Amino acid sequence: MAGGGKQHGASSSSSVFPFRTPRAVSSTSTATLLAVFFSIAMSSLIFLFFFSSTSSSSRCSPDLNRGNHLDARFSDPANPRPKFPTDSPPEYSFVVSLENFLASRPSTSQVVPDLTGEDGGDAAVEALDGAVSSREADELFGGGASGPWSALSVVRVYVYEMPAKFTYDLLRLFHDTYKETVNLTSNGSPVHRLIEQHSVDYWLWADLISPESKRLLKNVIRVHRQEEADLFYIPFFTTISYFLLEKQQCKTLYREALKWLTGQPAWQRSGGRDHILPVHHPWSFKSVRRLMKKAIWLLPDMDSTGNWYKPGQVWLEKDLILPYVPNVEFCDEKCLLESQSQRNILLFFRGRLKRNAGGKIRSKLGSELHGVDGVIIEEGSTGEAGKIAAQNGMRKSIFCLCPAGDTPSSARLFDAIVSACIPVVVSDELELPFEGILDYRKIALFVSSSDAVKPGWLIKFLKSIDSGRIREMQLNLSKYSRHFRYSSPSQPLGPEDLTWRMIAGKLVNIKLHIRRSQRVVQESRSLCTCDCRRANLTTPLPLNPFILIRRHSSQRRRGQETRESRRGLIKFGSCSAGERSCRAFGGIDVIMRPAGLLRCGGNGSLSEEGGRRGARRVPRLGDGMQGEGGDVDKGRATRRRN
Repeated sequence: MAGGGKQHGASSSSSVFPFRTPRAVSSTSTATLLAVFFSIAMSSLIFLFFFSSTSSSSRCSPDLNRGNHLDARFSDPANPRPKFPTDSPPEYSFVVSLENFLASRPSTSQVVPDLTGEDGGDAAVEALDGAVSSREADELFGGGASGPWSALSVVRVYVYEMPAKFTYDLLRLFHDTYKETVNLTSNGSPVHRLIEQHSVDYWLWADLISPESKRLLKNVIRVHRQEEADLFYIPFFTTISYFLLEKQQCKTLYREALKWLTGQPAWQRSGGRDHILPVHHPWSFKSVRRLMKKAIWLLPDMDSTGNWYKPGQVWLEKDLILPYVPNVEFCDEKCLLESQSQRNILLFFRGRLKRNAGGKIRSKLGSELHGVDGVIIEEGSTGEAGKIAAQNGMRKSIFCLCPAGDTPSSARLFDAIVSACIPVVVSDELELPFEGILDYRKIALFVSSSDAVKPGWLIKFLKSIDSGRIREMQLNLSKYSRHFRYSSPSQPLGPEDLTWRMIAGKLVNIKLHIRRSQRVVQESRSLCTCDCRRANLTTPLPLNPFILIRRHSSQRRRGQETRESRRGLIKFGSCSAGERSCRAFGGIDVIMRPAGLLRCGGNGSLSEEGGRRGARRVPRLGDGMQGEGGDVDKGRATRRRN
């Protein structure tokens, strides 16, 4: 039985587990159970994780299909930006950006008062100057690379916290009346569009005061102590106040802003030379400009041939040209490719043909080009319909005519650039934004006014340009467009970025003039009483036949003045930027005093620097020679000490 039992057991083992011993059976069963439990546990974890993610998404995630245009931008395969909700695309619309900006601010602005800005007196100015000098010495001798003399320096900007009536209140005024401000100016332009075109003050300020974690520009930072700053930004919206306030109310606000600013220790220390003042519309801040002419002005152009800027107020070495905000939508490389076959118009212009000053060239061009095959010259219309018509016309054209308007510049130039329509610039006195960085010859054609109005000349010139060059310029336009598109947040190599790059190049010269003004005594012969500063002209003016002159003592009796006809003596714009003496003109000096200069006024009179006119009458001289000294006593001119 025992043997039979063994056999039965053996047989049973053999039949159930034919190749394994009972020990192997026990080990295998344990491993199988562990594997089963592990599989169940993993399945449970996966189920819980999936359920949790689904539930979380349904309760917390935003509904991307709720009429929001962002979902299309993130899901568009042609959009090169990453498809992450945290990577919000930049906003290029001024109105939309302003709405978002104001929504993130309290309805009632609680502006922290700038305690250093009022009634500080000389002690506050001296304290600030001492702190600045100490910082600069530490940077220079401490081996730091952050000073203005370093090519790798970061621009440090102090943003004034001005009273709300200069900042937030004006922005809210525009926002609240945006749909109502469609009334036209005297030249037919909608007010709200003009404000948008000149809204550079908003774009720069909004970027500067944004949290550093949200900013993309790393070449400029905001500092909160005046002694740490290289520059001071004035956040006063001069264009909004000009267009939306009553005339007297606007002038009162200008005077109040002037009083507030000139009371700041930083202004008193430098005379405003390191202060940035956005006055992008040529009519804005006009009543008090002469009292702030040493500041860095942000301008649309530098026309001084009309009544926009007075002689001695603007020049390239001090100020900066910024582009208009484009009116039309951006045409990227995809748009350029799609519109390539539709560009069957040789030359396109849509706008007002009757303009003042240098803009009179428009009517001449209109007469010359009227009815020419392949050319569209038409009067523009205002509003959204006019914008769409201009945009469609530019995208169907190879060249876009960009003549001077009331000023040498025009928003049309930047509309053409973002539309990939090659600009044909007919504006002899035009100054361009960021020209120290950008080469406009790669994207635009520049034609003199005298050539453009010759019968048949312009069309023949445009038809002579080969297709290869046209294609190259169009591709360059699609690349250059990013430099003229203001956005929030500000983008690297955008106009805000290039603005600070250009200003950074002025820092050493700014500090030179600040330090020089601090140490030069009143009777010093080193005072700049005459600047042979080049006028902002790209073409020379005719030789001037008359000028108030004085020969040197070796040629005439000491102190004697005369008015002589010296035809061929002076050619405007012939002085180099570095020249400081007017003695370069054949031994002839303009009559001046150590404390000032009789300036050649645009109305044909010699006037005191402070604005007193009619001291001496001469034929119209323009602004080829300018001074920045003090007033001339009673209009009398005496010999400068040599």
